[in-house]
Amino acid sequence: LIFIMHLQEFVTVLVRDPRIQKEDSWHSYIDYEIFIHTNSICFTRKTSCVRRRYREFLWLRQRLQSNAVLIQLPELPSRTPFFNMNNPNHVDHRRQGLQEFLEKILQDALLLSDSRLHLFLQTQLSPEDMEACVSGQTKYSVADAIHSFASLNRRFPIEDEERKKGKNDADSDSESSSSGLGPSDDSISCGCKASPASEES
Repeated sequence: LIFIMHLQEFVTVLVRDPRIQKEDSWHSYIDYEIFIHTNSICFTRKTSCVRRRYREFLWLRQRLQSNAVLIQLPELPSRTPFFNMNNPNHVDHRRQGLQEFLEKILQDALLLSDSRLHLFLQTQLSPEDMEACVSGQTKYSVADAIHSFASLNRRFPIEDEERKKGKNDADSDSESSSSGLGPSDDSISCGCKASPASEES
């Protein structure tokens, strides 16, 4: 007897760990970690984690809609003048809305074929750089960009030990680390502490 097992394809997406980032002395914003774990052949990396802010989600939705005119895209949580980034309920409500948005998008095969979506989910490129990459104006391809981001975010045990020695507070929220070191290989326990917050103007 020959048993043929069909592995069910899955994509798990989590939007989590909202953090307030200072843009300059007057402006702050919140970004969120997007964690992907999948066995889908559509994805270059099977696990990844990046940080994105609300206005990058707005950009993504607009670009996906312009490329898939016949599809009615899910809505993002609305932009409200009363949004308060110091109010945990406001922040969590937006986080849930962003997660639901991505969950719905990732169920659509046509949207999954859009390279912008993959760059958004698996690199820290800015919208301008994603656009340039997709339209062939960069030396690197979409797959190159995703692989280089993954290799930048690899944490090596020796350097990890060095960082612990040099820094008593290993859990500090500093986003200014230029080491570019992040989670180890494809493990699920990926924490995107080292993602640069200054990628976006």
